[in-house]
Amino acid sequence: MSQLTSTLAAEEEKLLACIHCGLCLEACPTYVVTGDENDGPRGRLYLMRAVANNRLSSQSPTFERHIDRCLGCRACESVCPAGVEYGDLLEASRAELDAARSSRGLEYRLLGLVLRHVWLYPRRLRFVFFLLRLFRSSGVGGVFRRSGFAKLFSPRFEFALALLESSAGEKPAKASVNTATQSSKNAVLFRGCVGEGLFRRVNAATERVLEANAFSMGAPPQQVCCGALHAHAGDLEGARRLARRNILAFATDSQIPIVTNAGGCGAMLKSYGHLLNDDPALREKAIEFSERVLDVGQMISSEMNTANGHTVGQTVTYDASCHLMYGQHAAEESLRMLTSVSDVNFIPLPASERCCGGAGIYNLLEPELSQKVLREKIESLRSTGAEVIATGNPGCQMQIGAGARLAGLDVRACHPVELLDEWYARTGRYG
Repeated sequence: MSQLTSTLAAEEEKLLACIHCGLCLEACPTYVVTGDENDGPRGRLYLMRAVANNRLSSQSPTFERHIDRCLGCRACESVCPAGVEYGDLLEASRAELDAARSSRGLEYRLLGLVLRHVWLYPRRLRFVFFLLRLFRSSGVGGVFRRSGFAKLFSPRFEFALALLESSAGEKPAKASVNTATQSSKNAVLFRGCVGEGLFRRVNAATERVLEANAFSMGAPPQQVCCGALHAHAGDLEGARRLARRNILAFATDSQIPIVTNAGGCGAMLKSYGHLLNDDPALREKAIEFSERVLDVGQMISSEMNTANGHTVGQTVTYDASCHLMYGQHAAEESLRMLTSVSDVNFIPLPASERCCGGAGIYNLLEPELSQKVLREKIESLRSTGAEVIATGNPGCQMQIGAGARLAGLDVRACHPVELLDEWYARTGRYG
């Protein structure tokens, strides 16, 4: 029995409960852009059933095309009255495609090679990110992009350069926390591969903010990538391999919260119980692990003061990361962290809940559709006139930041915790 077939069998009741109401369609970014039923959740579920019932081959170009074109944002789950767990079914479908990777396009075959031979090996991955940081700090990519030659070479290459540029951010706050203010509350930080590789300043800001809110922070050195890229690409065994290593790395004290500042990582970490459901040795530990995972906004939302109405600083808006919203259900806490900063002028972002089109590296694998989805986000951002857009996921920060750069918008993209960190430094909270 194939992975897809077994997953559908396990979810048969929910799948059959689908009443074809169509509520998922308007929530689906790709359906809104294309108007194609097969680019909506309802159509993709029909294709999954056809493969599971052997009415359609998993190597069918139709199945491959429409499953690949899904962003995996899970917005459909939030409006589905039948409770269909679409995200799990999507990953199983992509496992079917991954099993037939020899017949896939060049981009997806290269992705498989990178995930298997780089991402599973921390030393190799750290070296890759070291090279990316070196290239980013050199400024060569920015010069090449602005010259116009990158676009002539390839629009996809131009966008990749803009993505890397947008990961740079502002210089971190010059501050250290007064350790005398710390209490006995403990937490451990999940640093993430992209987080530690390109967004170390966000990890540092997270630790400082939590320490200022009386948490004693740690970070197990044995932790590895969360496995989200593997799971989204259909390499579920690769994802399980990484999950097992993380569960063991964070096993020292099962009572300590695991903090993440990346919506995509957090959603993946919270799915470990499902991912390792068939592993008798780690099933219970995986469930316990997932229950410990909290976004940084959830960790400190009860500790924060609300905004006092000052609006003398920069104009800021907020984009809700899909996986923070639909995977972790913590978008409101992340927003509350932002609005606790009293010297910003907050302006709501129209359609904040809509996907930005990033979805890991979907923006490089499916550039045309990704750009169409991103265009709506950039126009919403333009309408606010904001100087800063905060979002709780590094992939969203890069996607929106790159889109803003290429659209000529002078907008800084950052994490809400960075603004809180800067505010703490300005107001002397760190002591």
